[in-house]
Amino acid sequence: MDLRCIQEAMRKAYYERDSRRGLHATFTWLVEEVGELAEAILEGDRGKVEEELADVIAWTLSIANLVGVDVERAMMRKYGRDLERTGCHNPANTHLNPNCIHE
Repeated sequence: MDLRCIQEAMRKAYYERDSRRGLHATFTWLVEEVGELAEAILEGDRGKVEEELADVIAWTLSIANLVGVDVERAMMRKYGRDLERTGCHNPANTHLNPNCIHE
């Protein structure tokens, strides 16, 4: 899995619904999921933490899709040196997952 591929999958699955809901309401859902993540952390329930982290990431990608932000590009602009230093990003091969289909 790579971030761009995940964002594209979220766009294909949820963009129309998110667009109808609108940015403000979609952002409200993200905030609700962050609250659920906080509760899971306080409860110390690892399974719930994993589930809520996935929800927070998915809703964040939905927001990015609504506002037209390529999250992988944004991460590279903000954290590129760290990603390259740790080997997470290879500048010679920006698309590491050949199974991801981009339209």
